[in-house]
Amino acid sequence: MPRRRMYRRLLVCALAALTWVSAACAVPQGSGGDTGNDGLVLAAAYEEESLHPLLGHGQEGASKIFDGLYDYGADRELRPALAAGRAHASEDGLTWTVPLRRGVRFHDGSAFTAADVVATYRSLADPRYAATVASEYEMIDSVRAVGDHTVRFDLAHRYAPLPHKLTLGIVPAESLDPGPGAEPEPLHTSSFGSHPVGTGPYELAEWRRGDRMVLTANDDYWGGRPAVRTITVVFAGDDNTRAQRLRAGEFDGASLPPALADTLRDLDGYRVVHHRTADHRAVTLPTRHPVTGDLAVRRALNHAVDREGMIDAILGGHGRPASTPIPPVLGDLHEPSSAFPFDRAEARRILDRAGWRTGGDGVRNRDGTRAAFTLLYPADDSVRKLFAQAFASDARAVGVDVSLEGLGWEAIEPRMARDAVVLGGGNPFEPDLVAYPLLHSSYGGDGYNNPGFYSDSDVDDALDRARTASSPGARTRAYRDVQRELRDDPGFVFLAFLDHSYVLRDAGWRGYRPVVEPHTHGLTWGPWWNVQNWTAAS
Repeated sequence: MPRRRMYRRLLVCALAALTWVSAACAVPQGSGGDTGNDGLVLAAAYEEESLHPLLGHGQEGASKIFDGLYDYGADRELRPALAAGRAHASEDGLTWTVPLRRGVRFHDGSAFTAADVVATYRSLADPRYAATVASEYEMIDSVRAVGDHTVRFDLAHRYAPLPHKLTLGIVPAESLDPGPGAEPEPLHTSSFGSHPVGTGPYELAEWRRGDRMVLTANDDYWGGRPAVRTITVVFAGDDNTRAQRLRAGEFDGASLPPALADTLRDLDGYRVVHHRTADHRAVTLPTRHPVTGDLAVRRALNHAVDREGMIDAILGGHGRPASTPIPPVLGDLHEPSSAFPFDRAEARRILDRAGWRTGGDGVRNRDGTRAAFTLLYPADDSVRKLFAQAFASDARAVGVDVSLEGLGWEAIEPRMARDAVVLGGGNPFEPDLVAYPLLHSSYGGDGYNNPGFYSDSDVDDALDRARTASSPGARTRAYRDVQRELRDDPGFVFLAFLDHSYVLRDAGWRGYRPVVEPHTHGLTWGPWWNVQNWTAAS
């Protein structure tokens, strides 16, 4: 069967499985139109475990509850948030000074000062807090206040893109103070993650876990009083459920897989929008596995996959092929020659030359080792499931047997060092934020950062040169080197940069601006990334 036709068959089967739920489903109390004319009801596919910034919430900006020192505009450029202006670097690049905005208050009425910034960033370096994002800020050696409205960051080494690390939400210093004589405790045990206090345009009014979250406007927000007064986020993990409830008019907006979103183009009063992203889907190839640890297998699989066919069939054409975590949207930093052409004949030649011989069952083996491995994917993610199925089919076509398992993340995480997984990630702002923790050997086994222990000294060297470069030209050359080396020694099979797709009620508000999105979940980016600036339609 032709490859793209086969993929389309997979997609049709998957969509057929998403049979419409009966229209007689009851509308939950508090959803739909009971926010009046000044609120939004949105459906979310994911519910965060915590709203604490130091546990990962809103790390790339656009949190509705917290502000960082900087955030991003629609042009993907950094702009001051709690900072009062640009961050200034010393001549040697080891010290950065940031002026702070005056007159800002947290939701509880307390004043925002440099002490809050210092407490937030110092807690990252204190292992007693067990901040899950701590490893991504290792370049910060110390931070201190210079008066009430200036902070100074001293770095362990030169790090050119430091301002991109300053989008982390700032929490009140008091929330991190364990009290006289007490020792700090892990943040996941704190109630702050479910009762957050920030400086953002909205504050949490209610959180019924597994059901919904309600945010109300912060009338004292430094950026101005939001016109959208309430945001109700209904948690609906099943794609089909969100689509059916959109058709029933319960939601003002929701995310859906691209192909499923396109089936709602005829929905009266709504529109479908697709946002370009830097959000990749990739298959990890753990180096500690006897099959995926073989360089020939990794190279062959990169040639075996039909990326264009997957995008057409699984995403309805809403995506772009990927062979690297650095997306084309980053311009000259992306290296076009890093792409792997779809060439199954070449994949077979690579495996033949490496001594992987085809057995009677069509699966290769070498020295008694069968060319087989397991690929994990989150069971509740229909798009990743389809990518896993398509990847397994392409691998089988060149003699590699891939077994699939759909599990919860709590079961996937302990197995990522040995088993492959359909991974997602990426952002369109700064390549170091994703490429370094994903590819550098020092991050091997650090959760979702380099889970398969990929290690290549040339890649490490190029990544180190990129983050310490003293000129834009040197950074560009280093990142292109990263991608060329990655093509020679791939630790992943990058498949696609997928579009994020949404169905929106097409009335009531003005201010929607399309953006190129990072890999995010929940109420951060998406069409409502700037909802605090929306105004009522006349």
